[in-house]
Amino acid sequence: MTTHVTIGSPVGPLTLVAQDARLAGLYMDAQRHLPDPAVFGPAGDPAGAPFAAAAGQLERYFAGQLTRFDVPLELSGTEFQRRVWAALAGIPYGQTATYGQLAAGLGQPAASRAVGLANGRNPVSIIVPCHRVVGSDGSLTGYGGGLDRKRFLLDLERRAARQDELPGLVP
Repeated sequence: MTTHVTIGSPVGPLTLVAQDARLAGLYMDAQRHLPDPAVFGPAGDPAGAPFAAAAGQLERYFAGQLTRFDVPLELSGTEFQRRVWAALAGIPYGQTATYGQLAAGLGQPAASRAVGLANGRNPVSIIVPCHRVVGSDGSLTGYGGGLDRKRFLLDLERRAARQDELPGLVP
């Protein structure tokens, strides 16, 4: 069964979609490639699984206290898309990678455009960190939630990562 809840965040409302108690979607308002909301199912219980865990982890992430999510996921996509999303999850917190680096890491160095398309179809943005992918020259390139949100997320992570490196500071 598919259900959804909407939560607030520093980047605006986030719609969390669950399928059989696993997170299947995290969508920003006005996001590119937003599925028809009819497929989100009825409203779910914000205190139920996986919504409470996802909301708590997102709250800690936005506070700069969480660097890796462990909410159970149910990602629907092609085999290639799932490989790209797994590679995205491997980009360290506070760092970035290029489409070309991801393609090379997948053993398909000529597939940077396909990596970009799969990146854009990531159904759980933020948790699977597609915002950490940049252009070959390090510039911010397309992001389904908009470049302002991408910049916000990258800046948040960089600030939090720098705080962790300073001696005597407790995040």
